[in-house]
Amino acid sequence: MSRLDMKKPFLPVRIAVLTVSDTRTPQTDRSGDILAARIATAGHEVAARAIVPDDADQLVATLSGWIADPQVDVVISTGGTGVTGRDVTPEAFERVIDKRIEGFGELFRMLSYQKIGTSTIQSRALAGVAGGTYLFALPGSTGAVKDGWDDILVWQLDSRHVPCNFVELMPRLREHLPPGHED
Repeated sequence: MSRLDMKKPFLPVRIAVLTVSDTRTPQTDRSGDILAARIATAGHEVAARAIVPDDADQLVATLSGWIADPQVDVVISTGGTGVTGRDVTPEAFERVIDKRIEGFGELFRMLSYQKIGTSTIQSRALAGVAGGTYLFALPGSTGAVKDGWDDILVWQLDSRHVPCNFVELMPRLREHLPPGHED
């Protein structure tokens, strides 16, 4: 059901990739690599990339830095969305989000259910907007990253997607912020 209006211009988006893991390194971060490659293939820019341990305070610090950076339009994280004691990505996101995008997690789990069945219930994937920056939290598996990008984000981050997309809303994301927060 996703359609592109090829008469509209493609507008590249600057996306930061955040891997949340106590064990991944730049050499073993397959999910981050897959996400970065798909971002570039779609015509967007990987504006920043980091691996942060499963620590809510460190996640909040990294997210806050990227939210404040005018060179980052979107942050996509991978990892830390499960239900174990070390999985704190949703809690960190909640500390910085101004507005939740409820449908993202719902849609992700619906699509995931078609592939992995009831195991999708263990995912706490979520999205929101903070300081005019989109934030998306995906699970850490390579399959989840592919599903989240290929089935949702590649379309919603394409300015040609109709009937609507996240890119066309970007100029209006800061309307609620007090004066002085504009770039």
